[in-house]
Amino acid sequence: MLLKKKLTPGRLIALGFAGVILLGTGLLLLPISINEGQTVTFLDALFTSTSAVCVTGLLTVDLGDSFTIFGRVIVALLIQTGGLGVSSVGVGIMLLAGKRVGLKERSLVKEAMNHTSSKGVVRLVKTVLLMTLIFEGVGMILNFIVFIQRYGFWEALGYSAFHTVSAFNNAGMDIFGGGQNLIPFQDDILLNLTTCGLIIFGGLGFFVIRDVIEKRSFRKLALHSKVVLLMTGILLVSGTLLIKLSERENITWLGAFFSSTSARTAGFSTFSFSAFSTAGLFVMIMLMFIGASPGSTGGGIKTTTMFTLCKSAYSAATNRYCGAFKRKLPQDVISKAFIIAILACTLVALDTLLICLFDPQFGFVQVLFEVVSGFATVGLSTGITADLSAVSQSILIITMYIGRLGPLTIATMWVFRKAQSNVRYAEESITIG
Repeated sequence: MLLKKKLTPGRLIALGFAGVILLGTGLLLLPISINEGQTVTFLDALFTSTSAVCVTGLLTVDLGDSFTIFGRVIVALLIQTGGLGVSSVGVGIMLLAGKRVGLKERSLVKEAMNHTSSKGVVRLVKTVLLMTLIFEGVGMILNFIVFIQRYGFWEALGYSAFHTVSAFNNAGMDIFGGGQNLIPFQDDILLNLTTCGLIIFGGLGFFVIRDVIEKRSFRKLALHSKVVLLMTGILLVSGTLLIKLSERENITWLGAFFSSTSARTAGFSTFSFSAFSTAGLFVMIMLMFIGASPGSTGGGIKTTTMFTLCKSAYSAATNRYCGAFKRKLPQDVISKAFIIAILACTLVALDTLLICLFDPQFGFVQVLFEVVSGFATVGLSTGITADLSAVSQSILIITMYIGRLGPLTIATMWVFRKAQSNVRYAEESITIG
């Protein structure tokens, strides 16, 4: 009974993700999952499973070279489960089986998707599943048009299905082999734009997509949707310009736009980031750290958090209200934004320090890039993941896990508790700055 009370929705979600990761690890270690002549250790399988469920994309072994078709299907299922969320998938299965969704399941979905209340949760899950089916269906058709020109029918179909699931869920994994990702397709406009489209829609969040479809007018949209769309546009445009400015001759405008989009937690690459300048890598790190939007398949501290931080700082400096579009932001939202930012910065700083200690042969920017990529569930890498020590890889596994759960979920598990006492203390100021 005491254990039941301690298992809050946040903790149940954390256990659910851990369970799926361990199940995926076991399945990937089966002989039927591994290509003949390839070696996949327990740590490799655990890293791959964690990366798939956390829709990150960092890998210690190449999926195309190491795993059979069965193994790749397992990875795709792990990506889909991780992208939609364990609780959402569970409720979806219950609905398909015709079972009643109880209050416990509703509260889990509410917690997992940062929904404001348990009301309308079942309808939300149905909408999420329908949207996923539509976007992935259209993406698969468009990708198939590209791949059928290079591969046989069944091979092209397999590549299209895996690539679409990986793109919409912001995982960034590929099964082409040779660690090439999408570099061979860097000039293919259709594949680049289709992938970008899937990443953007997957990263907007299902609330925003539903709000846009229902309202069909920017003026009528909820404040959350307006902020997400505004921040998404700003980050895509500014990211493209800064990456192009940083790399100049090393990247095309299409490549800069793709990289800017992919940095928003997707993990696909059409250019090698090992050849990027320090300035270019730093731009990517900033974009990765911000990430996608709440209720989406992406990670990072989220666009709305960054918006709240900026508006709060501006309002404090100018002595104006903190808000936008003629709406004021509640104080608890501002507080949560700062807690999320502090938790994220602390985690990234600590993990970077630890990996620098265990793997001093790699540069600081390389390690920071890897850590932020893991935390923000991006999956982009300068190519050092497989060469990291077992300890550093284990640190990244934990980082990906925390990043997928989200700082807000971690915070609600330990920070946002009800006050245990009505005692109030006298107020006294301290000097700041």
